[in-house]
Amino acid sequence: MKPGANNERVYRMTFASVYPHYVTKVERKGRTKEELHTIIHWLTGYTEKGLQKVLDTQVDLEAFFAQAPRMHPNASMITGVICGHRIETIEDPLMKQVRYLDKLVDELAKGRAMEKILRK
Repeated sequence: MKPGANNERVYRMTFASVYPHYVTKVERKGRTKEELHTIIHWLTGYTEKGLQKVLDTQVDLEAFFAQAPRMHPNASMITGVICGHRIETIEDPLMKQVRYLDKLVDELAKGRAMEKILRK
């Protein structure tokens, strides 16, 4: 996937505008907001306080990932197709991070065991 205008539109979206959709998706499938936070913390290194600050200050997705305390070293183990694109072939590093989170949320919503989602 090449960087382009569509990617820029995604990067400018605030994390706070995407987050409620993640919550709705996982809760609709019987999972919890706490489980969602667990995968966000695992992937990005944000603490609960840090995550709340991100939500309160309306940072965009680009800043959300740029300011992440640390991306998990096993994030590259997240593979598969999300939104019609194979994650492993996405060239843009920021879009790859966005899709990593999308994929983890999908796996949570589909009932996958937390140990597998967290690549243990």
